Amino acid sequence: MIDSSGRLKNPVREKIAQGQVAYSMTVRLVRGVEIAAIARGAGFDTIYFDLEHSALSLETVGQISIAALHMGVAPFVRIPGVDAHLITRVLDAGAVGIIVPDLRSAADAQAVVNAVKYRPMGERSLPGVTPQLLFRSVPNAETREQINDATMIVAQIESNEGLAAVDEIASVPGIDILLVGANDLCAVNGITGQFDHDIIQNAYANTLAACQKHGKTLGVGGLNSRPDLMKKYITLGGRFVSLGADLSLLASAAAQKRKEME
Repeated sequence: MIDSSGRLKNPVREKIAQGQVAYSMTVRLVRGVEIAAIARGAGFDTIYFDLEHSALSLETVGQISIAALHMGVAPFVRIPGVDAHLITRVLDAGAVGIIVPDLRSAADAQAVVNAVKYRPMGERSLPGVTPQLLFRSVPNAETREQINDATMIVAQIESNEGLAAVDEIASVPGIDILLVGANDLCAVNGITGQFDHDIIQNAYANTLAACQKHGKTLGVGGLNSRPDLMKKYITLGGRFVSLGADLSLLASAAAQKRKEME
């Protein structure tokens, strides 16, 4: 992810800037660097470590993140909530993206930006040498500028409160992607599994409108069982797509292989 000029680049940001779709694989199960190679070989642009719904350790996240950086796969991390200390630690370990679940206000979004970005954009402290810049000794001002530019923030919209504030969340400088969490939105509205429901369609429409208004990117999530709907929302403008977790992909492939013998 270091280009020929020695500058840090984020392939997710690069693809979105070119109007292309960036595809993500969630990591919940695999604890070896092989998962980064598998993702690269399968054509994924990013992997994101799910610290909200897994027992992955910070050490594991750091080791795979460094491997992913060298393979050109952007390492993102979903943290359990707005936690500045955890955000700092996963970024210092090598991540170039933070995904925050269930943001409900512009204040929440600003708190994330403050934790993720170095001054003057935010309040994150500078650790010195960083894995993203290959542990080279780089002037502090250049480190701040390069990592601020490469590091992305994904705000998950997965509650009615978040939907009500989606325009305000999208207006916060530093937020890059608004990822609609269809599974949780269905659950909180008592329509579990009904991804065709008007509530979900309206959630995507309203989030897309907020993204277009404020120059942000629509993310598509929670629709792994419905590739038809994924394609629909990509056609409408989704440019960051979560395609499922290593655990679910393995389980699905294993079940399919077993059925082939019946």
